[in-house]
Amino acid sequence: MQVNDDKAIRRVLDLISIQGGSGNELDVSNWIQKQLTDAGVPESAITIDTANKKSPAGGNTGNLIVKLKGTIKGPRRLLMAHMDTVPLCVGCQPVREGDWIRPKSKDTALGGDNRAGCAVVLTAILETLKQKLDYPPLTLLFTVQEETGLRGARYLNSAKLGKPELCFNWDGRDPNSLIVGAVGANNLQIRIEGIASHAGAHPEDGVNAAVIASLAMAQLQKGGWHGLVRKGKHRGSSNLGIIRGGDATNVVMPLVTIQAEARSHDSQFRQQIVAAWRDAFETATDSVTNASGQYGSLKFVEDVRYEPFRIDDSSECVQIAKAVSEAVGLKPRPQVCDGGLDANWMAAHGFPTVTLGCGQHDIHTVKERLYVPDYLAACRVGLGLATGT
Repeated sequence: MQVNDDKAIRRVLDLISIQGGSGNELDVSNWIQKQLTDAGVPESAITIDTANKKSPAGGNTGNLIVKLKGTIKGPRRLLMAHMDTVPLCVGCQPVREGDWIRPKSKDTALGGDNRAGCAVVLTAILETLKQKLDYPPLTLLFTVQEETGLRGARYLNSAKLGKPELCFNWDGRDPNSLIVGAVGANNLQIRIEGIASHAGAHPEDGVNAAVIASLAMAQLQKGGWHGLVRKGKHRGSSNLGIIRGGDATNVVMPLVTIQAEARSHDSQFRQQIVAAWRDAFETATDSVTNASGQYGSLKFVEDVRYEPFRIDDSSECVQIAKAVSEAVGLKPRPQVCDGGLDANWMAAHGFPTVTLGCGQHDIHTVKERLYVPDYLAACRVGLGLATGT
């Protein structure tokens, strides 16, 4: 399971150099397609789905899907990664310094998340073809809009995948880590409409939306429903992430908007957290009136961002990932994580997917960097999983 290290490194540098934040992945997709067709992959094997047309964010392309028949019999395998980066990476020029790849500018992140994953998948198939290795039926999947809510995977046309039985995703830091489970999350959008009045002349005529929000958050904090949430054996978290309101100090604040989230590996408990938030804001809205007895109003909208999943450690997919990782000198260990992955939606589509690391460090920050030895180890794992060796 040897790869051409120099070409693999050049490949990830080239991918990182392409601008392509969430919703603007077309240039990345086109570059990947050209590498594939130049290597002999027929254009008929390549399709683009319409995930971007279903996504509320729109976008200039859908998920890139490559379906290959294989040269030997066996269950179809899927290798995947997401193409988009966070906005902080746009414009990055990567440079290599010894064992690390970093952004040239101190003002951008790198975009190793997740161009490194794309490079691993691409290296796996290009090395397979160049070395003329046998391989089972393969599907390659390069998703869009992962960074903005896993939307590419959520709106994936899974019928185009060819019913893969063994699925592997590259997105993370440690190649020794096999992510076999992840948390589920809900987005909460809360809109509190108070009543405006002159804060100096007639403050008693107003209903301050910020007061309602403050009372609700105080109830959640006191009751243990904000931050790390522990109730008996149940665990989860919630967070008020964005709050906006007010235009002037002489106006009783008439409107507050809040964006928050709730997470848990237990779907039912996550809904209990959401219910506690709803109750807190409803109670607070009903407890504040102006001098005339008028109340504010509340709009509380929840949206399931993704459901949790857990793959059994003894499953064939996990065992194969473990065996291949050990074969290249790694020490794999199954883990669960508290963040969302494309694998959450792959599981929901009926394709349990193990997520592997590829050397990313300090993602989403200007300190982001890629550890080359871990990236190359991931490439060797990718080749082993692609060829079934």
